[in-house]
Amino acid sequence: MKKILEGSAIWRALTAAARWIDGQWSKSLLSKPFTPPERRGSSGALSSMAHKVHLAMCRVFDLTRLTSALEGSVTLRSFFWMALAVTLAPILPTMAVLALTALGFGSLILTYGRDRDRRFSGSPLVKWILLFAGVELASTALSVTLTGSLRNGLLTAAFTLFALVVTDTCRKERDLDRLIALIVAAGALVALIGISQAALGVASESDWIDEDDFSNITIRVWSTLENPNVLAEYLLLVIPLAVAGVFTSSSASGKIYSAVAAGTMVLCMLLTWSRGGWLGLAIAAAVFLVLLDRRFIPVGIVGLVVLLLILPESIMARLASVGDLSDSSTSYRVYIWMAAVNMLKDFWLCGFGTGTAAFRSVYPAYSFNAVSAPHSHNLYLQVFCENGLLGIVALLGAMCSGVLALGRTLTVTGSKKTRVRACALMASLAGFAAQSLTDYSFYNYRVTLMFWVTVGLIAALYNTALREGRE
Repeated sequence: MKKILEGSAIWRALTAAARWIDGQWSKSLLSKPFTPPERRGSSGALSSMAHKVHLAMCRVFDLTRLTSALEGSVTLRSFFWMALAVTLAPILPTMAVLALTALGFGSLILTYGRDRDRRFSGSPLVKWILLFAGVELASTALSVTLTGSLRNGLLTAAFTLFALVVTDTCRKERDLDRLIALIVAAGALVALIGISQAALGVASESDWIDEDDFSNITIRVWSTLENPNVLAEYLLLVIPLAVAGVFTSSSASGKIYSAVAAGTMVLCMLLTWSRGGWLGLAIAAAVFLVLLDRRFIPVGIVGLVVLLLILPESIMARLASVGDLSDSSTSYRVYIWMAAVNMLKDFWLCGFGTGTAAFRSVYPAYSFNAVSAPHSHNLYLQVFCENGLLGIVALLGAMCSGVLALGRTLTVTGSKKTRVRACALMASLAGFAAQSLTDYSFYNYRVTLMFWVTVGLIAALYNTALREGRE
């Protein structure tokens, strides 16, 4: 695996980009006030700052006697509250999920306040998580419509920062085992609800179906996530984790459960009729299998050929329409992307503010052919337009740093389970990043949360691998 990674030109380019972005923090003026002179230029700035805040919290807890008052309290079970929020994220309404994430944050703060010896389980990803959340808040404050951006900015920042809760509460392999099992179970349940919608013939919204080009598609499932494309984005993050369970489960029943869960979610993905989701799934599968074992490359090529021969005509026609500008959905997106590029000419530095309200207030002046849209149908364009240059750098920095962390995990770990999970998380990231080229993946807040949960899992797995290497 190490030879494959080191021999790949694409991997070397991504690694170089991630290292360059990662090194900018240590050179920035912002890091110097928080870093001792002897450690400037290192990665200890955030740790130093966090340690000072931690000591102040502990003093407050000692003075108010909260340390003894909270002894044995369920509020200190931070993993429980974190896992509850993550598991129910795709099922409950957004504001209920926000309440659960608040409980997770609160529990972790109480845990730190009581334990002077506890140290934050950081990683190279932390600075990018903090930067993206900070840019979201700044863009909200400077938005062309503050009231329209306020809800979006606060929710996105809160769900972004929740990645730190995931990272800090998953300190052992057992914690990762439990959290991933819960995520897969929730994904299977969401998929079953989607399949039930198709089986029962629940009517889909007319806006989701192109009756002129695809009259044979009568139902596109959305399950609990309000939109078929949003459902596909969520499934892309979870399916690789279920597939990893087939390779890592120690029992036959565990392997069968993981296979059934993965199969259920793949079937639901097909029923979304999301072309971006299908392409993202294909890319995720290719990344997972190639990283797992290069001997899967010829098997994958043969499997792809066979799949193309046996797929139903309706699915083939849907796939063939990708890139066809005569297709209404494709042409609609192209016109919006052109408008978004024109918007960047005026808003590339600071953006116009977060959320669809800000987008709608600016977009009409740049739209083509009177095409209306709530967002740019491209995650990267949308983040660039909303948050400016620093926002897109923060997002890409988090993604590149995640790739670098997983690559290092693959090269240092001796655990098969850790290797397979690193491959799965790389696949999740690749599939989600690919679909984000065709849709604004952060449009649904719960999917935003699950993306940053995935980033938190990457950081937690990276820390686990480093501890294994030291041991």
